[in-house]
Amino acid sequence: MLEEHQAEVAELMQKDAEFRSLYYRHKELDSKVRDAELGVLPMDEATLRNMKYEKLHAKDKLTQIWESVHHATH
Repeated sequence: MLEEHQAEVAELMQKDAEFRSLYYRHKELDSKVRDAELGVLPMDEATLRNMKYEKLHAKDKLTQIWESVHHATH
């Protein structure tokens, strides 16, 4: 969802420290999950499952912040 709004995301990242932190954490988790699924990053199933859960939670929170700001300005 946020991928198609990069300029607005960049602006929000400058204004909102929580959004910025969550955005970078989500990107980090996305990379680690992808590497684990490809077998490049050795990881047990429980750790992978927890990382996927944290990634999903971060995305949900990012979406929530995005929608609250987006609806407040439109």
